[in-house]
Amino acid sequence: MGQSATARAHTNIALIKYWGKQNPELIIPYNSSLSMTLDHFYTDTTVTFSTELTADQILFNQAPADAATNIKMSQFLDLIRQQAHFDLHARIETINHVPNAAGLASSASGYAALAAAASKAAGLDLDRRTLSRLARRGSGSATRSIYGGFVEWQRGTNDTDSFAVPLQETVDWDIQMIAIVLNDREKAVASRAGMANVVATSPYYPSWVQTAESAMPKMRAAIIKKDINLVGQLAEQSAMQMHATTLSATPPFTYFEPETLQAIQVVQQLRQQGISCYYTMDAGPNVKVICTSQETPQILTALGRYFKPEQLLVAKPGPGITVQQ
Repeated sequence: MGQSATARAHTNIALIKYWGKQNPELIIPYNSSLSMTLDHFYTDTTVTFSTELTADQILFNQAPADAATNIKMSQFLDLIRQQAHFDLHARIETINHVPNAAGLASSASGYAALAAAASKAAGLDLDRRTLSRLARRGSGSATRSIYGGFVEWQRGTNDTDSFAVPLQETVDWDIQMIAIVLNDREKAVASRAGMANVVATSPYYPSWVQTAESAMPKMRAAIIKKDINLVGQLAEQSAMQMHATTLSATPPFTYFEPETLQAIQVVQQLRQQGISCYYTMDAGPNVKVICTSQETPQILTALGRYFKPEQLLVAKPGPGITVQQ
């Protein structure tokens, strides 16, 4: 076999959400976003280009990928083949330590790892900004998983100026998340389809873009001040404003499930008791609780009345991309 490389990328959870593309082909968003990379959820991907292959071979957790995934990932590899000036096929082996397509950003870690491993295996020596641009072409949120800690995706207007930059890679203050995995089933409305529907039909979408953009400097300042309460408040607002656009789309849809509302209610009750905890959600039913490590045991006890221990996963700020050849 030919040249091979392996990369590990961690998922990220957006505190100020990305929701909607102004250029679906290049994945240029309507608004900038800001996230925290998580240590608990990650993807390991090995890419090997070989003269012996007659087609790309793609394995997810040791099983062949479905036809749609094969097409999408092969098209992504074409971007790298064009840059490397060759047409070799590749074998991709991906181990996902993330529930797939359940609102826990599996595509973010997946395409970040693929971008890094495939470019290195192809002999390209890309800096992190260029890797961020490349990962964005596979999945918008993947552009942020190149970096650790707190990361900002600057929306830009084209392929060259839409990329992520690190805001605070070394997080030296007490903030973490509890991921409440309500289910790891594939969601009924994929993020891409949901975004497109909202952009096309929601009368509230222009307001979403405006409020998301205005929240960015506030979130930056909250992180720099290490103010977990302000970070949590802004993240909660961003999540609920994003989910409000789905209810106003035609046809309306929601990622909420009964257990979602139960989790939110527990967080709200804990906050009324003086505990600093806030909820956020991506495009899926699972809730993430922003909190401190000091108060995590109390929060886990309260959540444990409704959810099993294996559903409650604690994650701290995680690292950026790593590559081995």
